[in-house]
Amino acid sequence: MPVIDQDALRRHAISRTFFKPTTLLKAIQRLGFVQADPIRAPARAQDLILMHRVKDYRAGQLESRYARLAVEEDCLVNYGFLPREVLALLHPREARRVWDADMNARAAEVLAFIRARGRTHPQDVLKAFSHGRVEGYWGGELNASTHLLDGMHYRGLLRVARRASGTRVYEAVEHLIQDDSPEARHARAAALLDMIVALYAPLPAPSLGYLTSLLGYGAPHLKTEARAVLKEAKSRWAHAKVDGEVWYWPADENPASRAHKVEPDRVRFLAPFDPLVWDRRRFERLWGWAYRFEAYTPPAKRTMGHYALPLLWGEQVIGWANLKVEHGTLVPDLGFIGKRPRDAAFRTALDEACFDMAAFLGLED
Repeated sequence: MPVIDQDALRRHAISRTFFKPTTLLKAIQRLGFVQADPIRAPARAQDLILMHRVKDYRAGQLESRYARLAVEEDCLVNYGFLPREVLALLHPREARRVWDADMNARAAEVLAFIRARGRTHPQDVLKAFSHGRVEGYWGGELNASTHLLDGMHYRGLLRVARRASGTRVYEAVEHLIQDDSPEARHARAAALLDMIVALYAPLPAPSLGYLTSLLGYGAPHLKTEARAVLKEAKSRWAHAKVDGEVWYWPADENPASRAHKVEPDRVRFLAPFDPLVWDRRRFERLWGWAYRFEAYTPPAKRTMGHYALPLLWGEQVIGWANLKVEHGTLVPDLGFIGKRPRDAAFRTALDEACFDMAAFLGLED
């Protein structure tokens, strides 16, 4: 009988997340959540994630098609893109920070303004209101109106209707009143954690606990219920102890199944937030080395580069790549955790990965 060991977990992790490329909407629905990041090196994280899962995907298509898709920008464990039907599990959201009367009054004024105008660019709000300045999240100052719009979006008063050159364009939205009984709240928390397990499985127990705490970002009002669901983990999800640590995955899957096949000679450049590599704890368990995201690390202290993309070859993540576009040509700068593979199969697979990346970026060469 097949044994569930580290090799099986590794194959399971790869094969389940790299499903057959499909349409943009179906890929987002299957993933459940696509983390977003504004850095473009050489493309935004959400585009790099989708290029492996959407047929003939090109950088920027999520933004250009967003308004026509049943997809929403919102928060789960981080900020990103969700199937619209998931909003019923997250809203009405009760923010941990309660607004005072002054903030509620400002929000009411802006909400009435946006309802009257329809889809509204933040610049229109800045012109109509003078809310002053507030301290920014990462230091410095922000316009208070921008900060207010962000808070209104988080609280479910606004939705992102589209993007204009990367800037959110908002419209007013109302969410259905949800059953607030203990049983219904527990069911919503359980459904959200099912999504998280389905996205990041197989998961070591500490990672599942960490993700449960991160769910407090998207569903702070379900924090108690999420913790209760976590206590039911062994009865809710399939699991096994591997090398002394308990791992979890959806109940209808089997990591030891022979159906989990990995393309042996395929090279992929992965986003730092790709579901396969997002969990740094799991990454070290499965591939034996520590990957670090260093975009916000001072240049002199970086060991892998500004935006190092994990380099997957077959079943192994063997290093990383920093990709630049110079004069319309893709220029890869590769680093390896061990020796660089010298065989022809790797060279061919790397060339194909670079060709696919160039096409994804819309480069002519």
